[in-house]
Amino acid sequence: MTTMVTLHGGPLDGGSTPVDPDDPDPWVAVVCDGCAFPGGRSVYEPDGSGRWTWVRDLPWEAM
Repeated sequence: MTTMVTLHGGPLDGGSTPVDPDDPDPWVAVVCDGCAFPGGRSVYEPDGSGRWTWVRDLPWEAM
């Protein structure tokens, strides 16, 4: 089962993405044109209040 979350900060600020609330790794890496690395991913994770915030961009090879 997935749920949609709103993303805060970074290149996808205000966008949304599906996440699995039961996933033991509480983060998501999303492909986006605004990523610092062409073809890379922007990483978001929930903060202490459950708000999904931007953490960093990763190049494709780091995934």
